[in-house]
Amino acid sequence: MYRFAANLASKARVAKNCTQQVSGRLSWNRNYAAKDIRFGVEARALMLQGVEELANAVKVTMGPKGRNVVIEQSWGAPKVTKDGVTVAKGVEFSHKVKNVGASLVKQVANATNDVAGDGTTCATVLTQAIFAEGCKSVAAGMNAMDLRRGISMAVDAVVTNLKSRARMISTSEEIAQVGTISANGEREIGELIAKAMEKVGKEGVITIQDGKTLFNELEVVEGMKLDRGYISPYFITNQKNLKCELDDPLILIHEKKISSINAIVKILELALKKQIPLLIVAEDVDSDALATLILNKLRVGIKVCAIKAPGFGENRKSNLQDLATLTGGQVITEELGMNIENVDIELLGTCKKVTVSKDDTVVLDGAGEKKT
Repeated sequence: MYRFAANLASKARVAKNCTQQVSGRLSWNRNYAAKDIRFGVEARALMLQGVEELANAVKVTMGPKGRNVVIEQSWGAPKVTKDGVTVAKGVEFSHKVKNVGASLVKQVANATNDVAGDGTTCATVLTQAIFAEGCKSVAAGMNAMDLRRGISMAVDAVVTNLKSRARMISTSEEIAQVGTISANGEREIGELIAKAMEKVGKEGVITIQDGKTLFNELEVVEGMKLDRGYISPYFITNQKNLKCELDDPLILIHEKKISSINAIVKILELALKKQIPLLIVAEDVDSDALATLILNKLRVGIKVCAIKAPGFGENRKSNLQDLATLTGGQVITEELGMNIENVDIELLGTCKKVTVSKDDTVVLDGAGEKKT
């Protein structure tokens, strides 16, 4: 009997301890944000409110006669803009479900801006109309998945029709007209864009940067565009446009993957000593090497960026050699008996400016041989 009671007491203590542990877990889990779950008509109505309010704020900027919008900022003076995607980014709601609806529209505006660079207000207005009419159809009893398939079919038909009506612009005057509209009626900027297009052609790259004079200037330099962006967003130096911008950087071009810290220590010390930005182009940069670059960027303040070499196989070798020729550097390759750990500054390339986005890299005014 005593042994049985002792067993019961022991089990009671275990149960008590388990209860305390569960209570501790439950109280710990309360620190997480609770999810607000909504269904059906209520959810659609609240999301529609978010879509409508954001779209109404954006649509006033539409077209050459659109109005300006004043946006309060958490710091500094209010921002005055006529750019649709900028207005969309500045809209936040305290209500979570309304904010979800607004986020859907922001996603459309951002995607349009990334692909086309313009037309974000038009995309926002179309999204508002499609979502509003879709909610009406679902409320009337239409199957949501059938509606989605119907919208996709309609989009394909509209795109095909628009392509058949489209007229390719070819003259400088037509390019200037389009540029003027995108520049909010600034004829001077439109004509400058037309001149730039005429000089570099359809496949050329046009970059914009703040000038140091009171005049708009056009400068044509030899450069190269690579279809590879930064390996890590930690390399971003310009938070406004989410790009890494390096002025007069050293450029290391390597044909193999870089994983070891030892492979980049000498180059990093050189960049730090001379306070020069560093761009690394290699098959890949990962593991300890990538972590070291990021830590030096964040803690030491070295402007550094790493991108993957464009292309594959022989095409990659050709691209790297073209980059080396443009920048006055040399491809570090084991075929020539080179060791990346012993690279000297004479083997590194350089250029006037490098701009790296998440999708591509533009190298301008390299120090290598100029084409004549």
